Amino acid sequence: MFGEDNKRFITTYEQGKLSRIKIIVDTETGVNYLFRNDGYAGGLTVLLDKDGKPVVTPVR
Repeated sequence: MFGEDNKRFITTYEQGKLSRIKIIVDTETGVNYLFRNDGYAGGLTVLLDKDGKPVVTPVR
């Protein structure tokens, strides 16, 4: 699943057209990031769970 094309980051979720939200996973660490862009502006942050810890997807 992860790392099939030797890509460091993969998009696992996308929502929206003009205003877009993506969840991006680091295939080496499993850490999930939330990316939001609206027009020419955007931001990236670590996706946190309810306890304030980073969401980590198991990687091979």
